[in-house]
Formats: sequence, C-alpha cells, structure tokens
Amino acid sequence: MLSVASGFTTYYGMAHFIIWWIALIITIAVQSIIVICTLEIAGIHWKANRMRYLTVFLSLLIALAASISFSYFKFYEISQKDTIRITRLDQVRHEINRYLADISTVKSKLLGEQKEKLNSIAQETTRAYLGTHPDMSPRYKNKVGGGPVWRHYNELQNAEKQILRGMEQDFSKFDGKIRTLQSNINSLEISSKTFKKDYHQVIAAVQEVQLHFNALTTRTGHSVPPPPELMTYTQFSREIQPSVAMWKGFSLFAFVCAAMVDFFTVLLSYRLEITAPGPLSEQEEDLVFECLSQFTEFRINENDELELVIEKTEIERARRYSDLSRKFAVGFLLSRGFLRKVDAKTVEFAPNLYPLVAERMGKKLKAIKTVTQPPSTAINNGDYTADIKEISRG
Repeated sequence: MLSVASGFTTYYGMAHFIIWWIALIITIAVQSIIVICTLEIAGIHWKANRMRYLTVFLSLLIALAASISFSYFKFYEISQKDTIRITRLDQVRHEINRYLADISTVKSKLLGEQKEKLNSIAQETTRAYLGTHPDMSPRYKNKVGGGPVWRHYNELQNAEKQILRGMEQDFSKFDGKIRTLQSNINSLEISSKTFKKDYHQVIAAVQEVQLHFNALTTRTGHSVPPPPELMTYTQFSREIQPSVAMWKGFSLFAFVCAAMVDFFTVLLSYRLEITAPGPLSEQEEDLVFECLSQFTEFRINENDELELVIEKTEIERARRYSDLSRKFAVGFLLSRGFLRKVDAKTVEFAPNLYPLVAERMGKKLKAIKTVTQPPSTAINNGDYTADIKEISRG
C-alpha cells in the first residue's frame, strides 16, 4: 500500500512533464526497483560481494531520488496551497496599491500645475491692477485701478479658478471611488465563503477607477499611468502546476513527507525479507532439523552464508535413495523465508535460520553430555538432591 501511495504521488508529479502513459510506466518501474533492490540488499553481504552490493545500492538511490523528487510536487501542492493563494492575493494588492500610488502622483501633479498656472495669472492680474504690467500701453501705466488689461487677466484668473474648482470636485468624487476600492481590497479574505464575489467586486472597482481617472487626465493632455496587471478569478483559483520553480521556494515539510513514504516502503520491504513470516512450531522444528541433517554437502558461499546442495549425490542416485522428506523440508523452509534459493541445485541459510539450528544443536549437545555423564557424578547428584529434599521436609 505504501508503494502504491508513493507511486501515485510520483505519477502525479511526473505526468505534468511527460505523456501520462509514459509517466505511468516509469512510475511502475521506479517503485518496482525500490522494492526489488531493498529485498536484494537484505540478502547481500557487503564483504562477500562489494560490487553487487554497490550496484544494487546505487540503483536504489537513483530510484528513491526519482520517486521523492516527483512526489515532492504533490506534497508541495498540498502543504503550500493556502500559502500560494495568499501570495497571489498579496500580488493583487501590491499591483492595485502601485496603481493607486501612480494615480495619486499624477493627480497631485495635475492640481499642482493648475495652481501654479492660477498663481501666475494672479500675479499678472495684480501687476495689471497696479499699472506695472509690461504689456500695458503707456496711457495706463503706473495707474492703479481696473483697466482693459486688468479685466482681461481677471477673466483669465476667474476661468482658471473655475477649472481648479471643477478639478477638485471631480477628484473629490474620484477619491470616493478609491476609498470604495480600498475597502473592497481590505475585505478580501481567502477563507470567506463570498471570496469569489468579493474578488469580482475588486476587479470591477479597479476598472471603474481606471476609466474615471483616464477620462479626467485625457482632458488635460497628460499620459495615464500603466494599469495594474491583475489575475482573473480563474487564474487566481487555478491549481498549482508543478515546475522546477518549486525547488526555489523549498518546503522542508513537503520534502520530508515525500521521503517518509519511500522510507517506510524500504524499511518494511527490508524487514519482510530478513524476518520470517512466523515462528516454527516444535514439531516443525524437529522435522526441519531431522531433514536438514540428512544433507551431506555444505559450504560457505560468496555471501558468507551456509550453503547446501539439494541435489542427490552420485551414490544416492546409484542406491535410488528417496529424498522426498528433505526436499519437502527445503520447500517448506523456502516458503517460510528460512532458506533462500541460490540456483537450481543450491540454497543458502537465511539469517533467521541460524538461531533455530543453534538452539537445536545446543539441546542435542546437552542431551549427549547428560548421557555420557559419569555414574558417580549422577549418584552424587542424586544424594545431593536427596539431601536437599530432606532439608526441605525438615
């Protein structure tokens, strides 16, 4: 089940980069390599065959690297989903705030230019009223009071005042739209049930502000600031697409989760290989030990394991010896995980068989020692035992 779970996450990440059926085949191959190599490592000894051990171990590392790397994308999506949505929302707010700041700058510039223009005309009007204006005819110079030049500049001043007053009124109404937009932005909450509706309101408010401000600025001949680059709701709510960029914002939690699944797959596969499915009963131990003792050819193989030949010897073939009982014992131990098959003629002991054989051999040696014990020792022991019983009665 762990291998299936790891395969699903590996396939999910890989399918975003290659065709789905190729990703499925590679996923099955990767998970198979992980299980097979783990089982192989459980039966290989480093000192016995270093090249084989290194080859299998390197294959396991490559398969684990592939599995964890592509599984990381799925766990990254799960663990970082809310974080990414918050980041997207911050980007939307940043773009809107940047646009509003540009609008404020242009608005201040427009009002400043209009006020400067009004102040310049006011100065000209004052000069004309005092008779010091350079464009006045000699007849009106140095005469205080309203004349034709003063009336001209006074009309210009009143017109510019009217323009400034109109701009201030327009911008005052425009500020109300900005406040509405800022209120909509501040009320955006990803966890809200009405988030979709609120997001559409923000987009609509931005568009309204943009149209209104463009209408105000185009009348003055000024260029409008660049509009904000906002995502549609579909883009905002789009699922995360796995990419190499995910490794830049590395998530330790997602990586640990991806590695943990494969770690337990390796651990369980290793334990299943080196551990027998269940203990043998006393009758099964007697049968196995008796049948194994009938084999005659034993040796230490390249894996530093005790190896025995299960084929008949030439003498046994000549005598037409029936090896059904010991073949049965070998098949029984192979099915229970106490023996491992090397080839068609030989098998080797699994690590969990040595303690059973050692225990049986220990019992047999103890029985032999008891049988060969001197009679005097037995009598003395009997007397000693009788003395102990007599003391106990007393």
